[in-house]
Amino acid sequence: MNPDELLRQLGELATSLGPAVRPAGTDELLRSLTETARRLFGAAACSLALLSEDESELVYTVAAGQGADDVTGMRIPASQGIAGWVVQSGQPIAVSDVASDARFAREQAEQTGYIPQAILAVPVETPARLLGVISLLDRDPRRPGAEQDMALLSLFADQAALALASVERFNGMGRVLLDALAQATAGGDLADTLRQAADTGPAADTDLAELAATFAVLARRGAAERRLALTVLRDIADYVERRPSRPR
Repeated sequence: MNPDELLRQLGELATSLGPAVRPAGTDELLRSLTETARRLFGAAACSLALLSEDESELVYTVAAGQGADDVTGMRIPASQGIAGWVVQSGQPIAVSDVASDARFAREQAEQTGYIPQAILAVPVETPARLLGVISLLDRDPRRPGAEQDMALLSLFADQAALALASVERFNGMGRVLLDALAQATAGGDLADTLRQAADTGPAADTDLAELAATFAVLARRGAAERRLALTVLRDIADYVERRPSRPR
């Protein structure tokens, strides 16, 4: 097999294996977020819809409550419905009477077997891009503190975004490493190949490639150097975990 063909096949392998080897517990965490939100807000249902890779559709990934089984896996155009409006505008929204709101996608709601009266929806996003929408259906507005519901739901959206971003970074690291391995197999040096990827690859992969190149160099050093590097990395990780989140 020629080097170009090996590189192509390994690149495809990286893409296809990403979802299969994603960090364990991500789906469970997202399901737990929607169920916890549903209970906390006294809502009939809560769902998380994520943009497809080409951003043309919203895919309802997890849901809890009324119609959850039917809505999970549903795909709608990213420009339709109240969730679509949130995606297009990047703004949260509270609709108290969906029947009188032209943005409400009644046809899709009917497919789930539950038509809400009210919806609260906020964007799920990282500093880099918008990922999707988390929606509450028919929350209890009489609860103490209900006037802060939009801000509180935004905190749930932030947690979902953190989980999803970690999956993206994990998949990105795998793709960078497999691409570099393919080139190294063709006769190159792994660390040099990774540095080249950092210089020429997509901006989102640059830091990953540089980090992987450093690991490749350390792998050739002695045990003492590797232990020192691990100690430094653990200290950095502990610091990041303890540091308060910075405002957007």
